[in-house]
Amino acid sequence: MGRTSTARERLLDAACGLMLSRGYGTIGVAEICARADVKKGSFYHFFESKQALTIEAINAHWAAQRSAWGATLRGDGPAEDRLEQLLLDQAAAQRAAKTEGGAVSGCLFGNLALEMSTQDAVVQARLAEIFDEQIDMVHATLADAAEQGAIPRSAATRTTARAVLAQLEGMVMFAKLANDPSVMDGLWPQVSRLLRS
Repeated sequence: MGRTSTARERLLDAACGLMLSRGYGTIGVAEICARADVKKGSFYHFFESKQALTIEAINAHWAAQRSAWGATLRGDGPAEDRLEQLLLDQAAAQRAAKTEGGAVSGCLFGNLALEMSTQDAVVQARLAEIFDEQIDMVHATLADAAEQGAIPRSAATRTTARAVLAQLEGMVMFAKLANDPSVMDGLWPQVSRLLRS
């Protein structure tokens, strides 16, 4: 039998869903509570502010995503194949969002970074930390790929890892803009060329 989610978990899930589909600025505490089926007065029992909820929602989303990224990037097989699989997984997530909800959702972190980069220093700092972690994970995989002889050692840098992540985030953004996940179909060939340029 499945565990019943707590009011706090429902608030976090509701916030993530609403921020993915509509952004931060257009949603309020009342709407988050309504989506979570939690009384508004209870919100402040769990979170001191919308900002506090946002930070915890970001953390929860990254905890799940970090686990998936780690399983893929540290899995078996050649490092370059693992990196390709990570990018394929991201494209598949956008396809699933379009199939299930009718719209490409984009990346929660990228969406919030674009919306809030000049509005909320606390959220901005947490997003920067998450992107740094993602870059570190990709960098470690590039180092493995260079050690295996799949890419030049000169490509196994943190700068290249940042460029790979920028390619991913950019293609997710364009897929969201077009509401078309097939925009991401060329992502791996582009990254592969980047690693050999």
